[in-house]
Amino acid sequence: MTKETIQYGLLLILAIGLLIAAFTDLRSRRIGNWLNGAIALGAPVFWWSSNLSLWPDIAIQIGLMLVTLVVLSGLFALRAMGGGDVKLLTALALWISPIWFLKLVIITAIAGGVLTIIFGAFHVMRRRKDRIAIPYGVAIAFAGLWVLAVHYFAPLTPSMV
Repeated sequence: MTKETIQYGLLLILAIGLLIAAFTDLRSRRIGNWLNGAIALGAPVFWWSSNLSLWPDIAIQIGLMLVTLVVLSGLFALRAMGGGDVKLLTALALWISPIWFLKLVIITAIAGGVLTIIFGAFHVMRRRKDRIAIPYGVAIAFAGLWVLAVHYFAPLTPSMV
C-alpha cells in the first residue's frame, strides 16, 4: 500500500467524519468530542502520507490550528458559535493548507448565512419566540467537503477535454 493510497483513504474517512458531524449537528445540535478528537488525531498520519516536513509544513498546520482555536474560542465566549463547531474547525485546520482553509472559512460563512435564513424563515413561520439554534456543523461540513472535492480529489478525475 502506497502513501498516496493511505492519503486518499484518510481523506475519504475525513469526508465520512464531516458527514457524520453534519447529521449529528442537524439532529441534536451537538458534534461529539469523539468525532472531533478522531479528526484531529488523524492529521499526523495524513501529514506523514502527504510527505509534509516538520519545518515549515507541519509547524504551519499547527500554527493555523492555534490561531483558529484562539479566534473561534473568542466567538464561543461571545456565544456566537458552539463548542463543537469550534472544535471541528480547529481539527480541520490540522488537515487543510492555509490558503484552502481560508476558502473553507469563507464558504462556511456563506453556507452558514444561507442556513440562518432558512432556519429563521421556519422559525418565523412557526411563530416561535425562543432562540434559533443553527446547526453550523452542516455549513462546516459542506465547506469541508467542497474543499476536499475541489482541492484533494479533483486531481483524481480525468479532465473534461
